[in-house]
Amino acid sequence: MEKEKKCSCTIKTISTDKAPSAIGPYSQAKKGGKLLFVSGQLGTDPATGAFAGDDLASQAVQAMENLKAIVTAAGLTMDDIVKTTCFISDMNNFAAFNEIYGKYFTAFPARSCVEVSALPKGGLIEVEAIAFGEGE
Repeated sequence: MEKEKKCSCTIKTISTDKAPSAIGPYSQAKKGGKLLFVSGQLGTDPATGAFAGDDLASQAVQAMENLKAIVTAAGLTMDDIVKTTCFISDMNNFAAFNEIYGKYFTAFPARSCVEVSALPKGGLIEVEAIAFGEGE
């Protein structure tokens, strides 16, 4: 029989205007203890809500910048990310995405990347993350 483990940590909502507001009933991120869970980020501009461009490169850069803004708002860095899940609408863009994604880390996190039939608002890429660290 397993013992019940208790955590005395609080769960905090992380929000920043340097990343797009949620487009549904969810938070940009939640932090509990040393774990940060970042919701999927599309390549949309935080100020306008429009996609950064019609191409994967523009959207990928913006999605990664949005992710970075949220992680930073939590007092962490991109190298505190331990796992990402990337959703791509066309696996033919995998190499191009990897080139952009790789520029955001000095220590690569664990990652899954899957092709999906559609993303919200017709996006080409979405990236979610889990980070670990003290932060704020």
